[in-house]
Amino acid sequence: MTTKLEALELALRNALGEGAAITVALGEVTVVVKAAGYYAAMQTLRDNPALHFEQLLDLCGVDYSTYGEGTWEGARFAAVSHLLSIEHNWRVRVRVFAEDDDTPVLASVVELWRAANWYEREAFDLYGILFEGHNDLRRILTDYGFIGHPFRKDFPISGYVEMRYDPEQKRVIYQAVTIEPREIIPRVIREETYGMNPGSKNLG
Repeated sequence: MTTKLEALELALRNALGEGAAITVALGEVTVVVKAAGYYAAMQTLRDNPALHFEQLLDLCGVDYSTYGEGTWEGARFAAVSHLLSIEHNWRVRVRVFAEDDDTPVLASVVELWRAANWYEREAFDLYGILFEGHNDLRRILTDYGFIGHPFRKDFPISGYVEMRYDPEQKRVIYQAVTIEPREIIPRVIREETYGMNPGSKNLG
């Protein structure tokens, strides 16, 4: 008897052909497609009646530069999407890697799912992934003057600039981050009689 996951895997292989790598693990199906065929594959996932993934639940960026404790040798940036088919009651994860690590560019899927609009803006803001064809690709979580992309693994923990109100200039200003060295190791005090009433004896 064919299980639901097996039926989904078969439908994906028939629809996407050799252009996709499909794996099934832990009760989930993952499809990896190349950047050049990303848009076409996503359109197939939506429009093919055997699949009919009519909802985009999520799209996020990923930085693989430190994956596997630095053993990762593939492309650095990827976009990962989760799709839902209400008609067939199944889900799929789609991963696509940008070909250029220095300037990661992927096709936008806003025309396929309107929900991708803010998701792609978030991936651009936090990871610097550009989505070609997106008509309003601008920051969505960080400030307008923010420098860099804070979810990249090489982004400094303290950032590059800080924002504060300057009472002399009577406006908000940006300046280089300055963090004074400070002790971050908590001091733990242990006492043998901690929590005991005066005059009581330790029966342990």
